Amino acid sequence: MSTQTFAEKIALAQDFLPINGTDYIEFYVGNAKQSAHYYKTAFGYQEVAYAGPETGVRDRASYVLQQGKIRLILTSGLSSESPIAQHALKHGDGVKVLALWVDDAYDAYEQTIQRGAKSYQEPQTLTDEFGEVKTAGIYTYGETVHMFIERKNYNGPFMPGYEASTSTYQPTDCGLLYVDHCVGNVGWNRMNDCVKWYEEVMGFVNILSFDDKQINTEYSALMSKVMSNGNGFSKFPINEPAEGQKKSQVEEYLDFYEGEGVQHIAVATKDIVKTVTELKSRGVEFLSAPPEAYYDMIPERVGSIDEDIKKLQDLGILVDCDEEGYLLQIFTKPVEDRPTLFYEIIERHGAQSFGAGNFKALFEALEREQDRRGNL
Repeated sequence: MSTQTFAEKIALAQDFLPINGTDYIEFYVGNAKQSAHYYKTAFGYQEVAYAGPETGVRDRASYVLQQGKIRLILTSGLSSESPIAQHALKHGDGVKVLALWVDDAYDAYEQTIQRGAKSYQEPQTLTDEFGEVKTAGIYTYGETVHMFIERKNYNGPFMPGYEASTSTYQPTDCGLLYVDHCVGNVGWNRMNDCVKWYEEVMGFVNILSFDDKQINTEYSALMSKVMSNGNGFSKFPINEPAEGQKKSQVEEYLDFYEGEGVQHIAVATKDIVKTVTELKSRGVEFLSAPPEAYYDMIPERVGSIDEDIKKLQDLGILVDCDEEGYLLQIFTKPVEDRPTLFYEIIERHGAQSFGAGNFKALFEALEREQDRRGNL
C-alpha cells in the first residue's frame, strides 16, 4: 500500500500545462432561461452576464451565473437544427464544457494537440472594450470538452460576446465557494484509456484508485481512478461500470445520458451544515441518510472531529477521513428528470481523499433511488 501523501503523488505530475483552476462549467440545456432561474433559486447563484440575440448572438442564449469562484454557463440552442439543441435532445441537460483557467491558452492547445488531443476549437482571441480573452478547446471523454481560457488581459463581466446582466431577482448565496472536482462516467473497459489520456495528453497523475472490491454493494459495483494536475487545482475522477448482480449507477447514467459524460460536480463550502440546511429550505433534494448505526460508529471509524454529529445525522451528511484529516460530504439526487447529473457538497478539514469510507452508504442510497425508478 502506498505511503505517499496526496501532495507527494500530485508532485509526480508532468505539469507542463499549468492550470489555475476551473474557469467555468458550461451546460447545454433545453431551456437556459428556466435552468438559470432554477440554479439561482435552488443553489443561490447570481446572474452576472448574458449572450443572445439581444447582444448580437443569433444561434444561442447563454446565462452566466456565479457564486464564490464557481461560474456556470447555461446555454440553449435557438433552433432544432442547432448542435446545442441536438446535444440536449440526445443527452438531456448536461455538461458540455469543463473550462480550465490557464496562463497561455495557445500554448496549452499546441502542447495537448502534439500529445494526441483531438481539436474542438482552434485558438482564437476575442476582444472588446474590456480587453481580450484567448480560448482554445480539445475533446476529452464522450462529447465533453476542455476549453483553455486565458483572461489575464481582460477586466469585463465575463468575456467578449457577453454583456453584464444584473437581474432584479438575485437570491442570496448558499456558501458555495469553488469546484472541488468533477467526476466523469465512461463505458465498459474505458477507464484506463481515459486515465492514459489524462496522463499523456494533459500531464496529469493518477492519485487514487478504487476497484470493484472497494466500491460495491450486494447488487452492483464500479471502478474509479482520480486524475490530478500538478498543483491539485484540477481533479477529474473517472468511473467505469463493473460486473454485479444488477445494474450499477454508472450503467444507469450511461443508458439515460446515451453516452459518456460528467456524472457529478463537487462544490466546496466552509460550513456544510449551514449550506445544506439552506439548500434543503430551497427545495434541493438529497439522497436518503444512512442508518443511525453509521453515525454511532463515527468516533471509532473516523476519530475525534470538531463537529456536532447529531446535526450531521439530522441532515444526512457523511463523514470520512484519511491520513491528513477528515471531510464532510453529501450528495443531491439527480437535478433533472433523467437520472444523470447530480451534485456533491463537500467540506474538507485536511483530508484530500474522496470519501472511500462512505462508498457503501452512498451506493446503497443511490440503489434505493434506482430501485424506485425501476432501473436497478
